[in-house]
Amino acid sequence: MTQPMARQGQEMAPPGFDRAVRGIALLGGALLIALSITVVVSVTLRSDLVGAAGVPGDFELVQMATALAAFCFLPWCQLRRGNIFVDTFTLRLPLRWQRRIDAVWDIVYALVMALIAWRLSVGARAAFATGENTMVLQVPSYLPIGLCAALAALVSACALVSARRLLRATA
Repeated sequence: MTQPMARQGQEMAPPGFDRAVRGIALLGGALLIALSITVVVSVTLRSDLVGAAGVPGDFELVQMATALAAFCFLPWCQLRRGNIFVDTFTLRLPLRWQRRIDAVWDIVYALVMALIAWRLSVGARAAFATGENTMVLQVPSYLPIGLCAALAALVSACALVSARRLLRATA
């Protein structure tokens, strides 16, 4: 009896890697819950019943938190093999070949996410150099951009880990 692929390959990442990535995904979930509460409060404050101003900078918070939450979920999704993939043409191939093909696409995904991480980091450095801030809250723009860059780099690392796990499972 063979172990599931995720259990076989856990030694291919630093100890606690999967747990840390899962924690980041949970942080993204907590961020979305906090964001939802903020939006509800803001809309309620603007209602005819209350008639007050909404939460200052709520639209800025929505933009930043949504981007951060999305990047928080991507690494865990990759490690769980949860991304959408089309296997119509490979269904009849042996499992070993299916895993090899999936590993190749994981490597391509890792390269694309590394490119995205690089470009986000360039954007963060530019925002830092110019002192760019958000309009209402005056949050330095480089902060969320830089965090997204770091999370994109983590997605890239997760894609490489999952590719290696797939390749080890075929051996």
